[in-house]
Amino acid sequence: MLTVCLQLIAIIDGLLNRRLHGPVMVICVPIHLKLETLPVKTNLSIVMVFIHVLLLCEQSLAAAPIIDHKSIFHPVVGERGMVASQEKLASQVGLDILQRGGNAVDSAVAVGFALAVTLPKAGNLGGGGFMMVHLAKTGETIALDYREMAPSAATETMFLDSKGDVDKHISRNSFRSAGVPGTVRGLVQALEKYGRLSLAEVIQPAIDLAEQGFVLSHELAAELESRRTQLSRSEAGRKIFYKADGSAYKAGERFIQQDLAWSLRQIAQKGEQAFYEGEIAEKIVRDSKRHKGLIDREDLKTYTVASRDAVRGFYRGYEVVSMPPPSSGGVHVLQMLKVLENFNLKKMGHNSADYLHALTESMKYAYADRSEYLGDPDFTQVPIKALTSGAYGKRIAKQIDFAQTRASDDIKPGSEQPFESHDTTHFSVADEEGNVVSNTYTLNFSYGSGIVIEGTGILLNNEMDDFSSKPGVPNAFGLLGGEANAIEPRKRPLSAMTPVIVLKDDKPYLVLGSPGGSKIITVVLQVILNVLDHDMNIAEASSVPRIHHQWYPDILNIEKGVSPDTIHLLKNKGHKTRDTRVLGSTQSIMLKAGKMYGSSDPRRPGAITLGY
Repeated sequence: MLTVCLQLIAIIDGLLNRRLHGPVMVICVPIHLKLETLPVKTNLSIVMVFIHVLLLCEQSLAAAPIIDHKSIFHPVVGERGMVASQEKLASQVGLDILQRGGNAVDSAVAVGFALAVTLPKAGNLGGGGFMMVHLAKTGETIALDYREMAPSAATETMFLDSKGDVDKHISRNSFRSAGVPGTVRGLVQALEKYGRLSLAEVIQPAIDLAEQGFVLSHELAAELESRRTQLSRSEAGRKIFYKADGSAYKAGERFIQQDLAWSLRQIAQKGEQAFYEGEIAEKIVRDSKRHKGLIDREDLKTYTVASRDAVRGFYRGYEVVSMPPPSSGGVHVLQMLKVLENFNLKKMGHNSADYLHALTESMKYAYADRSEYLGDPDFTQVPIKALTSGAYGKRIAKQIDFAQTRASDDIKPGSEQPFESHDTTHFSVADEEGNVVSNTYTLNFSYGSGIVIEGTGILLNNEMDDFSSKPGVPNAFGLLGGEANAIEPRKRPLSAMTPVIVLKDDKPYLVLGSPGGSKIITVVLQVILNVLDHDMNIAEASSVPRIHHQWYPDILNIEKGVSPDTIHLLKNKGHKTRDTRVLGSTQSIMLKAGKMYGSSDPRRPGAITLGY
C-alpha cells in the first residue's frame, strides 16, 4: 500500500510540474501540496480521487487546442520567445537576440535600432516614442517616455505667419519642425536598466544591415520613388535614397546606408553620449544652425528620458496598463473601456450596427476630452483619475441613445464630468522568463520632415506639428488641441501612441500597439475588445474590419468588409459614414496556457511575427 501510494504521488507530482499551466494550475496545485503531506497510510481510494481530478484537468487542457480549426485566422505559436514587428528583417534580428540569451528588453532595443535601417519611414534614431516594460521577476510594469522635447528656443507662436495663421510648411517640412530626438537615449537607457546584453551586441545587427545593405522590397522601392520630393529636401537625403544619376532604387536591388552605419557604430562604441554630446551631436547642431533650426548643443545634452507611472484600469476582470500623458492613448483607451463596460457587447455581436454605434459614441467623447485636457504632465495638470473613472464612464454611457447618434457639435470637452502620422511603428516582444515589451516610436509623418542630417544618415522628425500651434486649429491628422498642448520650451507634444500590456492575474496576457496617427487609440481599443469581449484569437482580433471616429470632423470612418446592411442601419441612426484606408497595423502577442500566440496585422505588407 505504501509503495503504491508513493508511486502514485510521484506520478501526479511529475505530471503537475510538467504539464499544467494557467487556470488548471490553480485547481490542481492545492491538491499537489496536500499530497506531499498525506500520512503514509492514506487510503488508496483518496489517491484515486486525486487522479480523477488530474484527469479532468488534463481534459480541460485538451479542450483548448493550440490551433482552433473553426477560425479563419491563425496566429504564430511559440513557447520560448516571440517578436512581432512591421518589418521582417527587424523581427528576425529580435528573435536572434532572444535565441542568443537576451531578454525581451535586449530584443526590443535591437529591433528598435534595426527598424531605423529597414523601415526608414518610421523606425528611427531622429524621433521618439514610448516603451512599456513588464518585468516578471518583480511584477513591475514600467512606462518609459522618450518622446521628443521642444527646443529651448521654441515659442508658442513660432509657426504663425504675419496674419496669425499656421504656416504648415514651416511646422511640417523644415528644420524648425523637429523636436529634440529621444529615441537613442530611450533605447540605450532601457537596455542599461533592464537588459542583460551589451549595447555593442544588440546594435551590431543594425550596423550590418546598414553597412552591407539589404534587398529592397517592392513596397519600400515604391515608397522611395513616390516620396522623391520629400526625401530630396536635403542634399544628404538625395544622396542616400537615390542613385548618383538621380534614378530610384528598384525592388530586388541592395540598399546600403553608409552614413547611418557610421552613426550606429558611434553609438555602439560611445553610447548615448555619441548622439547627445559627441560627433553626431555636432553634425545635428551644425546642420540645424545652417538651416534656421532651433536645436542647439544644450538641447541635446540636457534631453531626459522620463520614467512615469503607467495608467491602469480594469475591464472585464483584466487589468489594462498603458502609457500616461503625454500619450493620450492610454487615458482614452481606459476612458472608452469604462464607457463600454456598461453594455453587453458580446450579445450585441461583433461589428453589428448597435456595437459599432456604441463604439462610435464613446470615441467622440474621448476625443473631445483629448482636445481640452491632455498635454505634457510636466507642464499641465491632466485629470487622469476623473477621465478614467467608472463613474464618468457610466455618465457617458447613459448619454448614448441607440436610436440616434449625438452630433459632435453637441459634445463638449468634459460636458458630462464635473471638473499623430499613419507611419508610426510598433513592435511587441515576449521572452521565456515572462518579460514583455510594448514599444511605439515615430518620426511623426512618414520619413518625418524628409530632412537628413548631413553625414549621419539620420532622418529628422517633424513632431513640433503635434503641438497645438494655434488652439482650435487642427494638426496634420485633423486633431484639435487646446492650451494644455501649446508649444513651450522643453515640453513634450501630445501623442496618440498607445503601447498596451493587458494583465490577467498580474501576468501579461496581451501585448499590443499600432501605428496610425490619430487612429491608433481606436485601433488598439478594438483589438482589446475583440479578444476580451468577442473571444477571438489574436490573429482574428488583428484582422477583422475596424472603424474610427475622432469627434471632429464628425465622420465615421469604416474599413472595407463591414456589411452594407450594417452601414445602412448606422446611417439610419444619423451617422455620416466614409470609406477609409486601412486603419493601423497592430503587432500583438497573446500569452496563454504556457504558449505565445502572435500576429502581425495583414493590413500592411512586410510585417511578420516570429517565435520559437
